[in-house]
Amino acid sequence: MSKKSEKRLAAEAEKKRQKALSKAVATAEKAEKKLRKALKAEGQKKQAKAADRLKEAQTHLAEVSAVLSAVGSSRVERPSEVDAQSSPEAQYEVGPTGVRITGAPVSLADISPSSHPGFEGTKDDAAAQLAEGAAVLSALQEKLFAQSRSDEKTPAVLLVLQGMDTSGKGGIVRHVVGAVDPQGVEHMAFKAPTEEEKKHDFLWRIEKHVPGPGYIGVFDRSHYEDVLIHRVHGWADEAEIQRRYGAIVEFEKGLAARGVKLVKVMLHISPEEQADRLQERLERPDKYWKYNPGDLEERAQWAAYQEAYEKALEATTTEDAPWAVVPADSKWYARLAVQNLLIEALQEIGPSWPAAHFNVGAERARLTASRRA
Repeated sequence: MSKKSEKRLAAEAEKKRQKALSKAVATAEKAEKKLRKALKAEGQKKQAKAADRLKEAQTHLAEVSAVLSAVGSSRVERPSEVDAQSSPEAQYEVGPTGVRITGAPVSLADISPSSHPGFEGTKDDAAAQLAEGAAVLSALQEKLFAQSRSDEKTPAVLLVLQGMDTSGKGGIVRHVVGAVDPQGVEHMAFKAPTEEEKKHDFLWRIEKHVPGPGYIGVFDRSHYEDVLIHRVHGWADEAEIQRRYGAIVEFEKGLAARGVKLVKVMLHISPEEQADRLQERLERPDKYWKYNPGDLEERAQWAAYQEAYEKALEATTTEDAPWAVVPADSKWYARLAVQNLLIEALQEIGPSWPAAHFNVGAERARLTASRRA
């Protein structure tokens, strides 16, 4: 057979392969959309039906991938818009707050960093919702803080933000938490431990910054660094890492018992988006201060960090302290999802305005009298 004939046949085979793949991908994406709608509806019957269709589409995609692989094709990627496994057997819950982790195993590869789980609008729609949500969040936070002035048992909220460099932690603090009254916020950005802190257990310095009653606490990085970076760089052996997982679970269990509601967020960014954000920091003088040459060293360990996150999510997701993985390639989506998480947490607390500790009628009379004086 001539080289021209071989090329022609190869081109035809490639065309057929792409057509079959496109059809399979379209089927899977269509099933995903139906599933999302069904999950919003009431009743398990619709959910089960949508899940069955999703399984069929995924099976079809797997079959096409196997056939194409047998004839020498490259590996078929999953559709980029598939947010997460959403069947009843999956370990995720997809919604407007990102992807909730409900158990093990966890695979971050199942969650597209560029996806927008639970949101089908535009960037402008998200901006409008963020503005509306800011008013709701601010009102709930003010009520919580006010309640704590007369009730020392008022709950608190602790937002734990984790993610690779440039994943948007600072933007969350500025654009989401920054919308509420700062007097009711306690923010802590954890850096490398000091010599004094190294003399104590890793949770010692964390405990000192747990928010008090009525406050929203924010940890920009947290105690999880001690099971992430230590695993990646081998600064602690497996036995110590496992001990720390257990210590974290007990620590967070204690926080919940004290009335601290935990909102744990992993901002899930892609290496491509991180590269773009690092590039921007190098091209803009007003961003130089954000750039750290060490970020590239950590970036080189990307796969190891993904695995470390997966293990940490699996080991420390509990009923009282679940993890939410928030796709973060779109900053606007990540901010909206975290805002929804905070609003949800405060609504579950249900703060109330404190009753007056004085005679309201008598004080009104005194004020009226003072106006006449």
